[in-house]
Amino acid sequence: MTGYIHSFESFGTVDGPGIRFVVFMQGCPMRCKYCHNPDTWGINAGKPYAPEEVLKEVLKYKSYIGKGGVTVSGGEPLLQIDFVSEFFRLLKEAGIHTALDTSGVTFNASDENSVQKHKQLLKYTDLVLLDIKHIDEEKHRQITGHSNKNTLDFARFLSDNGKPMWIRHVLVPNLTDDDNSLYKLKEFISSLNTVQKVEVLPYHTMGEVKYEKLGISYPLKGVQPPTKERVENARKILTAKDNTY
Repeated sequence: MTGYIHSFESFGTVDGPGIRFVVFMQGCPMRCKYCHNPDTWGINAGKPYAPEEVLKEVLKYKSYIGKGGVTVSGGEPLLQIDFVSEFFRLLKEAGIHTALDTSGVTFNASDENSVQKHKQLLKYTDLVLLDIKHIDEEKHRQITGHSNKNTLDFARFLSDNGKPMWIRHVLVPNLTDDDNSLYKLKEFISSLNTVQKVEVLPYHTMGEVKYEKLGISYPLKGVQPPTKERVENARKILTAKDNTY
């Protein structure tokens, strides 16, 4: 079995609990306007690895990551779900905490094969970091090129299967930062049973240079990061106790 990998990070501090060894998988079907890793889009652009090879890389840092663990991110890691499942199985055998950073776009609730593959994955997954790009269907399409149906279905699937999750939402001025949508997102989050944390990730422009190097037009040229006030506003809405907006 081969997985195509973009890169590794041995000291991740924002990709789950504790210090994380982060594996960035190659390939993503979405084209988010604020994506800061366009170099991960093409799946075949990565370096091929066997799950056992990646495990060897992780084990070099096992004592270093301590009570942290491994996070598989991307790109969209679940484009290579069989590889991730096997890699996570090996990690659990080694006693290492596993976290998955995903948009859930690959999940198809009406396809039994998809459901079973994702159930198999969850056997070896301790935590899911679920990126919800936008709660509104049409705006989600405008931002990513895809519906948010699979993402929301996956969130419900995680909840129904008792799997802990952190919800992540990127805050972009004039794109994802409007109070009405944030309240609707909060309402959806409140319907889930296993959300442990909600993270607001302020948009930044650090990926713009990658677009220039790749010769790709940057979709949000001129858009500035949100103000501290707007970030705090979003956090207040999304993390409020129910009915205390």
